[in-house]
Amino acid sequence: MSNDTPEPYPSYPEQPGLPASPQQGLPAPSPQQQGFPQVPPTNTLAIVSLVSAFAVSLVAVITGHLALGQIARRGERGRGLAIAGLVLGYVGLASTTVIVVLSIVFAAAFGHLFVNLAQRGGVGGPVASATSEPDASQGVLPSGTLGAAHFDDGYLSVGTGSTIVDEYIDPMCPYCGQFEATNGALLASRVDGGSITLRIHALTFLDQASQGTYYSTRASAALTCVATVSPDATLDYLAALFANQPEENSQGLTDGQLAALAPTGTDISDCIARGEYQLWSEVNTDDALNGPIPGAEIDSIQGTPTVLIDGAQYPGGLTDSREFEAFLDSGSGSGSGQATTQGTSGA
Repeated sequence: MSNDTPEPYPSYPEQPGLPASPQQGLPAPSPQQQGFPQVPPTNTLAIVSLVSAFAVSLVAVITGHLALGQIARRGERGRGLAIAGLVLGYVGLASTTVIVVLSIVFAAAFGHLFVNLAQRGGVGGPVASATSEPDASQGVLPSGTLGAAHFDDGYLSVGTGSTIVDEYIDPMCPYCGQFEATNGALLASRVDGGSITLRIHALTFLDQASQGTYYSTRASAALTCVATVSPDATLDYLAALFANQPEENSQGLTDGQLAALAPTGTDISDCIARGEYQLWSEVNTDDALNGPIPGAEIDSIQGTPTVLIDGAQYPGGLTDSREFEAFLDSGSGSGSGQATTQGTSGA
């Protein structure tokens, strides 16, 4: 029977010297060819984030966050690079913030220092004398008594009466000016009449309110200059200081203007120029603020004006002359107001 399908060639083992069988010469069937798996690319923004972290921290932070979002969506590589860029970027931002804050603080501090130096003549030579700083370079406090100044006790004393009146004032204190305008003449007349001893404590609480000119210290020292060279003119000069009192937060009077207020025949220009008694005025202020106050019913001075009559504090109105005179005569006031003002306190 005929068969159109050819029979396969017989297969036989390969033998040396014989040709291979036809099937042995055909190539073996191969499976469908497959491509190599592709490696995902590295995210570009992740690289930018890491590189920019060493130069511009803000760019590193922004591109780092963008890179993480793209990596999550696209399956790209570079997550570690993005995280490293973010960490370095945030560290850089924190460091920059600290540096900027410290720079502002130091700039403000040194700027204030340079302004004060310039005002006091420390930079570029001397300027107006109204800006001369209290001279503590001498470092030695005066002692004993000179004229009306009782240096060891910390006050200027006028009069010889048996009633002791202690008046704590600051030359720039507006309430002190009101008290002087109302009661200054009364106190002066009692001093002249021999009934009281008036002890003036000129303090420096309001140096901070004179734009760096230290007016309270300079004016207190100028009053002491007059008290040492012309004791009888002490109250006149005190009245002149308050009659020409500058406003708070102004530069105050210049040294020349303070010298010009001295009574005729009393020259305190050199005393002011040398800065004499400035340190003494500041020490008196510290002592009054910290206490104790010898022989007084109060422990320390908390504001100006503070007036003590034989150690008892006057509690009445500053501008009520009758009330103050009654307290001065009887040792007790009838008013309920406070003569001290916390606004002028150095506490």
